[in-house]
Amino acid sequence: METVISHMRSLYPLSDKTVEELKACVTPCHFPKRHLLVRENIFCKYAYFIEKGITRSYWLVDGQEITTSFAGEGAIVFSMDELYYNKVSEEFVETLEDTEAYRILLTDLIRLFETNIELCNWGRIIHQNEYRRLHRSHKERLTLPAKERYEAFVSQFPDVCQRVNLGYIASYLGITISTLSRLRSGK
Repeated sequence: METVISHMRSLYPLSDKTVEELKACVTPCHFPKRHLLVRENIFCKYAYFIEKGITRSYWLVDGQEITTSFAGEGAIVFSMDELYYNKVSEEFVETLEDTEAYRILLTDLIRLFETNIELCNWGRIIHQNEYRRLHRSHKERLTLPAKERYEAFVSQFPDVCQRVNLGYIASYLGITISTLSRLRSGK
């Protein structure tokens, strides 16, 4: 859990006691590429800390997958609908590589947020960062031409470009794969 803890501590100074409290609640897991960690319309009951690997979140819209986010080493993925509103997920979270993760029951995560101020503050910070990412992504999608959206994406997710299917990136950017291929080749 070294990568996860290191990433968490880069966002908020967690004490050793808090780390031990968190470790007591997690279970190590291994998932193959293309495994669904979260499914639309199903209660998952877990969040996943990503130790190694990468995931993408997506919605199904008229049978088409629309990529909404990527998460790599050190990140946590879960259904916000389930965690905060006790509703089934509206999206999917899929592994894009073989993935090593640590699973935690959402009920345990909520309890830790309610009883441990360090984890509560860490949770606040990850949500602040995610809100900012979503806000910027929304603004960029509405105001920037495709080339500038791609450049912003590369700046924000440099390793994703090397690790995932270009179709997922095109979907995230709201452009066609042929447009993305032209942008990448500089034509």
